[in-house]
Amino acid sequence: MKLKDRYPFYLANKPQQPNADLPVLDKYSGEVATRVALADAAAIENGIAAAAQAAAPMAAMKPYERRAVLEHCIARLSERKEELAFALCVEAGKPIKDSQGEVTRLIDTFRIAADESVRIDGEVINLEISPRTRGYRGFVKRVPIGPCSFITPFNFPLNLVAHKVAPAIAAGCPFVLKPSEKTPIGALIIGEVLAETDLPQGAFSILPCNIEDADPFVEDERLKLLSFTGGQIGWELKQRAGRKKVVLELGGNAACIVDADQRQRLDYVIERLISGSFYQSGQSCIKVQRVLVHASLYGEVKQRFVDAAKKLKAGDPKDPETFLGPMIDEAAAKRLESWVEEAKQAGARILCGGERRGNMLQATVMENVPNDAKLSCMEAFGPVTVLAKFDDFEESLVAVNASDYGLQAGVFTHNLNHALRAWDVLVEGGVIVGDIPSFRVDNMPYGGVKLSGFGREGVRYAIEDMSERRLLVIRDV
Repeated sequence: MKLKDRYPFYLANKPQQPNADLPVLDKYSGEVATRVALADAAAIENGIAAAAQAAAPMAAMKPYERRAVLEHCIARLSERKEELAFALCVEAGKPIKDSQGEVTRLIDTFRIAADESVRIDGEVINLEISPRTRGYRGFVKRVPIGPCSFITPFNFPLNLVAHKVAPAIAAGCPFVLKPSEKTPIGALIIGEVLAETDLPQGAFSILPCNIEDADPFVEDERLKLLSFTGGQIGWELKQRAGRKKVVLELGGNAACIVDADQRQRLDYVIERLISGSFYQSGQSCIKVQRVLVHASLYGEVKQRFVDAAKKLKAGDPKDPETFLGPMIDEAAAKRLESWVEEAKQAGARILCGGERRGNMLQATVMENVPNDAKLSCMEAFGPVTVLAKFDDFEESLVAVNASDYGLQAGVFTHNLNHALRAWDVLVEGGVIVGDIPSFRVDNMPYGGVKLSGFGREGVRYAIEDMSERRLLVIRDV
């Protein structure tokens, strides 16, 4: 299988190939795998203008019509599963098994949206709360917010696009999308599928572009919502977004607690910790970055975790046996390598890994990392995990909350009181009991607090952000 030589962008539902100015690299070989059309300022302006024109026709679509569009996407994306997985493996360097898993989630997300598109209900409000309101009845329905702007990152270039695009169609909102310039192909294949549907003209534009041309995605007042997934620059974008609604998912520093009662199922715990720490080379907002282990289990967990990390096969992501592929580029790998060295100089111990070749960084495990080291207090976004011990469960909760991030946390415990205490105390968007913080199902509310973001994704919750309540009051005559 191979990629096409060129991919167009999509402007007002139609493919456009004015150039092939954006090279997309095979992240393992470093060679140019394909070329993509790059949108300029004029194309972006035309895309936003088209979305504004499409707002009324999109809002007028009936729920069954929106569902039909989404069901078409489910069918066509299912037919193209192998193509999508291969494209993802090449452009993101994601191991082929993980790529196939993301394609499954992509289809799941569209399927959830298809179901939700016919469940966007309203409510009846009892307004007769006093004699003066006798005879008044209240009704509320949800209406589309209008044209939306989406900016997506490189690490899940299929499913994170789906988490914006599918709810927008279900809600009846036209959109302009800027995919990551490092991984635009998956979004453009989704655009190819959308172009086969009966969406109103201008309903969508998918426009890879240079960062210096991207300001309108944030600042244009015709756009009524900005949904951004990426780094801490999101807070700056929020300040620049004007009156539009903003949803931000900005990463994490995820911790996982292993309580004292887990000895009997350490096989499962280690397996899940390894998966959460090193899947897709740790380039996930909810990858396991910090593991906090009760002192009674620390020695055994450390030994077994390190042994398992050493056995992970690294190499070509197209090889089905590969678990650890490349990071997105050499700059990312060098950055994380420098963080490892910084922690080491501050007294941390490398238990395994730590060596880099190009954009391949070994699965790395460390202990005794100071709390103020970047590996402890910032988002690693790579294949490095830090181990620490605790003596008291409350102490572990304090350690988790010491982070400036708050996306998700994991807690391995059989103690119901500890589970509920974690849910009450941990300042996180989600607490996952019995598994790693990397667990996500695409219909659950997903998002964080503190530096991790603002608002929630998950299809139904995204639809809520992409719609507004409209009130009707009727007085009996």
